[in-house]
Amino acid sequence: MKKMRARSHVLLCMIVVLCSLVLVPHNVSADDKTQARHLVEKARMTLESFANAPEMGALRDLLKSARGVFISPQILRGAFIIGASGGSGVFLVRDKHKGDWTGPAFYTIGEASFGLQIGGDASEVVLVAMTERGVNALLSSSVKLGADVGVAVGPVGAGAEASTANLSADIISFSRSKGLYGGISLEGAVIAVRESLNTAYYGRNVSPSDILIARVVGSSHSILLRSELAKLAGGHI
Repeated sequence: MKKMRARSHVLLCMIVVLCSLVLVPHNVSADDKTQARHLVEKARMTLESFANAPEMGALRDLLKSARGVFISPQILRGAFIIGASGGSGVFLVRDKHKGDWTGPAFYTIGEASFGLQIGGDASEVVLVAMTERGVNALLSSSVKLGADVGVAVGPVGAGAEASTANLSADIISFSRSKGLYGGISLEGAVIAVRESLNTAYYGRNVSPSDILIARVVGSSHSILLRSELAKLAGGHI
């Protein structure tokens, strides 16, 4: 009887362990997939609202020749690269041969030192990668803006389009906080790949290069975001 009880106990333990191995990753993946899809939808709304703002003429002008676009619907003040509630973003790249837009790939962005210069505790950000160097920097697993790649604050307001010709940075940043468009200093901010969201969104383990350059995966869910970007920046989906 004792042996049977012992065997039953061992069997029960094995079942518990197996269930934890099977069910926990499934639940985590489901949460990550939902978060990834919501992030894509919010990124589209952020891009659309930025592009429709009268003071964002410089952004509309730069998008026409952009090589890549990074969109973060929310960056919290002092957000580090571990937060899921804020500081996440998506990156899309223009295929230099076909002219269409690929992606998105998922990232985090944050650093304790950068400040929201126009006030508030949260900000939406759009980064425009103007050069191949800017795109390649964001394709890496982690990049520090201002150190690994040049970044400049984009001009905002009337006549801002005229000053875009003087911008020579690899990446140009635009931001909005509390409904106001302005500059956000991203010097020292770190952008890193969110592997869990990339895996959940595409259903397999893929790198940003796999998604954006090799194009080994794709998702029909991102068609609205890519369509909006193609409408604003030219090209097609």
